[in-house]
Amino acid sequence: MTILDMEHLLLVLLLVKMQSVLVLHLMQRFMPFACLQMHSLLQVSYTSWFLDAFNYAIAINMDVLNLSIGGPDYLDLPFVEKVWEITANNIIMVSAIGNDGPLYGTLNNPADQCDVIGVGGIDYNDHIAPFSSRGMSTWEIPHGYGRVKPDVVAYGREIMGSKISTGCKSLSGTSVASPVVAGVVCLLVSVIPESARKDILNPASMKQALVEGAAKLAGPNMYEQGAGRVDLLESYEILKGYQPRASIFPSVLDFTDCPYSWPFCRQPLYAGAMPVMFNATILNGMGVIGYIESAPTWHPAEEEGNLLSIHFTYSEVIWPWTGYLALHMQIKEEGAQFSGEIEGNVTLRVFSPPSPGEKGPRSSTCVLQLKLKVVPTPPRQKRVLWDQFHNIKYPPGYIPRDSLDVRNDILDWHGDHLHTNFHIMFNMLRDAGYYVETLGSPFTCFDARQYGTLLLVDLEDEYFQEEIEKLRDDVISTGLGLAVFAEWYNMDTMVKMRFFDDNTRSWWTPVTGGANIPALNDLLAPFGIAFGDKILNGDFSIDGEQSRYASGTDIVRFPRGGYTHGFPFLDSSESGATQNVLTSGTTKADSSILGLVEVGQGRIAVYGDSNCLDSSHMVTNCYWLLKKILDFTSRNIRDPLLFPDSAKKDAALFVDDNQLPTRRTDVNFSSYSAVVGKDLICKSDSRFEVWGTKGYNLHVRGRNRRLPGYPLIDLGRGLNSTIDTSNLRRPKDTQKNKVVSLGNRTWGMLSRDEADVPVLVASHWLLPAAIAITGLLLLSIWHIRQRRRRRRRGSGSGRLGNL
Repeated sequence: MTILDMEHLLLVLLLVKMQSVLVLHLMQRFMPFACLQMHSLLQVSYTSWFLDAFNYAIAINMDVLNLSIGGPDYLDLPFVEKVWEITANNIIMVSAIGNDGPLYGTLNNPADQCDVIGVGGIDYNDHIAPFSSRGMSTWEIPHGYGRVKPDVVAYGREIMGSKISTGCKSLSGTSVASPVVAGVVCLLVSVIPESARKDILNPASMKQALVEGAAKLAGPNMYEQGAGRVDLLESYEILKGYQPRASIFPSVLDFTDCPYSWPFCRQPLYAGAMPVMFNATILNGMGVIGYIESAPTWHPAEEEGNLLSIHFTYSEVIWPWTGYLALHMQIKEEGAQFSGEIEGNVTLRVFSPPSPGEKGPRSSTCVLQLKLKVVPTPPRQKRVLWDQFHNIKYPPGYIPRDSLDVRNDILDWHGDHLHTNFHIMFNMLRDAGYYVETLGSPFTCFDARQYGTLLLVDLEDEYFQEEIEKLRDDVISTGLGLAVFAEWYNMDTMVKMRFFDDNTRSWWTPVTGGANIPALNDLLAPFGIAFGDKILNGDFSIDGEQSRYASGTDIVRFPRGGYTHGFPFLDSSESGATQNVLTSGTTKADSSILGLVEVGQGRIAVYGDSNCLDSSHMVTNCYWLLKKILDFTSRNIRDPLLFPDSAKKDAALFVDDNQLPTRRTDVNFSSYSAVVGKDLICKSDSRFEVWGTKGYNLHVRGRNRRLPGYPLIDLGRGLNSTIDTSNLRRPKDTQKNKVVSLGNRTWGMLSRDEADVPVLVASHWLLPAAIAITGLLLLSIWHIRQRRRRRRRGSGSGRLGNL
């Protein structure tokens, strides 16, 4: 019998094995177990219902539990903590990752948790199903990097299954793929002698068997397929001789393995860059709790490997069954001219308390293989810095979508990261020869002399005053280019988007618009630039280049001598819509949407819409415009398309302050902001030399050890200038657990058409028991009371709600 035949027979075989393995349908408490598809009579369910079902599973000592449900709220703590309790009780949980594909950053919870086996869908040609959600996980943003998910993929398109009434029907969705893997898990459990099951089988050992036995597919990357297609026989061979151990998933990071290692394989390392971060999962098959004996160690294979500096953040306490290991990698200054590959291993040792009858603790060494490509440091004009720090997404707050034309997706929850919903733009920039780095810390934490352009796209957070002052100096005096893609912001429209959530029994109001225009206006004020509060929609053309303006804003201030482009659009804001009715039939005045200007030694370009860069709800892309903007801001190349004489401003564009958009006064913005009420500090995603400091006017302390044969090259380490360092705080010991706190995050989820969530393994948000308890004490009462509505994933639409 072939493996494919076995997978077709899983439904039948599972029923045969029911005498030794119990499979819990998430809604079994409310309806009889009928088939593996877990088709619910309900499309909307509540957190409290799941807590009851989970408690039932624990009470009757279930072995395997399948969940074909999920949602985007990975901060619904009552739900998430109950999932931890489920797996801590040695129940193997399998869950669908969601049907939000082909978008990235769309993992649904609980499939995104490390202790859960997250399953994606493929068709019979081993292609990733278009509906299957993609990684990376987004819990870790902005100061960390998401984990690899799904764990495995299985057949989930046009699968024959039973109807609730009678007969069979064709089913599609990750809701179908997930129970297929649950059936595989049940078969694997049944081959282990019952007397040995409690010593061998647990959520970690089962995941080890699945990911190590999976068949890697040729085309998809790691955030599409995880370890690959589940392989029952290979996993069986692994389990047959299994001895409790710890391991790392993925166990290999190879920059030369494209496309599987995307995005790491798309951009090599080089000296002077922001650290490249990789977040791996520790699987501890030795016990529900484990500990890291000592700091992870980098073992280079050759002398060139000493050019690589790695700082680690990791969970000293591994619970339940899983932890995380985050690598922060940067090339030392003496490697600025090095070109080649660096290979080696990262090792760490894990131990767990002894099992009953054992005298000493269990211990295991984990190995992560690295193969990295390094190039000489690119010239400044080819380096672009992406601002991730000032992005706020759902959860924890109600952050509304950017395109108001989209009615079935009210939340902005895809991460707004270069490698999630901006991944196509990232690939385009790499194809154009640009090197793109990510900044997850304030503007004071980077050296402007190293970058051609700072790219600000769809940002919702506020800015420290020090950031505003430094950016002004960076542009005017240091020649940094600035490119801004804004979004809509209108007070009346935000109020209209308020709704009552019958799960939390509370009113939900957007905490900001598509972007935080009042904050952006403060940032751009030194340059005489400001955005308004119109919500503009329409098609336009610049010399034959067709584009769509989707819920963008207008430019209301711009300095004399700059160049602006304006077009006649309809204003769909609440006040604008009324005005449109009153003036129907009259000629609409042009609204300025694109501006370019030289300021001191630097250059600035602003555009009022980001949808044309965001793959989430894009109608038409504007990558052509972005490339022309970067040519201008980074290299002062002025395309005639953007700089015609007719676009030059002979007089400044100006409105009074009282006509500019204002901030909301009815929202406690500090609950969602990384700026308001917070300390200015450089986090672990910035250069190692400035970790734990404010970064502003910092004299970088200490230099890398000079290696024989590699001259030390000054890459502008001084971050503007030297200064008194007596009041600067040194970075904390990075050889220990560098978890930068679980933070004040909470869980709670709004219902969606489609959902599934990501697991926690960020460089500074993790979930060991002790840390999780500390994090709970920090949660606000409002968040603790959240009981978000979860959307049931049926089995056939390929949309979220139907996993």
